[in-house]
Amino acid sequence: MAVEVRAVAKYIRMSPHKVRLVTDLVRGRDVDEALALLRFTPKVAAKAVSKVIASAAANAEENLGLSSNELYIAEIRADEGPMLKRGRPGPRGRFKPILKRSTHITVVLAEKQA
Repeated sequence: MAVEVRAVAKYIRMSPHKVRLVTDLVRGRDVDEALALLRFTPKVAAKAVSKVIASAAANAEENLGLSSNELYIAEIRADEGPMLKRGRPGPRGRFKPILKRSTHITVVLAEKQA
């Protein structure tokens, strides 16, 4: 049975679509490789994703005594969080909605099989 470690960041004020572009880059990679890749990715979501991956690696090191060299990203998701519904006045007295989206980022790290 493989050891799995998880970390979740909730209510990130960013669209899930923008975060998924970054999570697709690092899915299945080693933790160190993913963090190095995210450091040079020119997307705002890269900083939030790298924080969650680093948190999961720290959880593995602190709670289970695993090294980040032995871990890879088994699962990474960017799910929709609650939307803040705002609006602007539109033409002819109408209301134009503005949906301010949020994201929940979930990272599951697993130990590499020898």
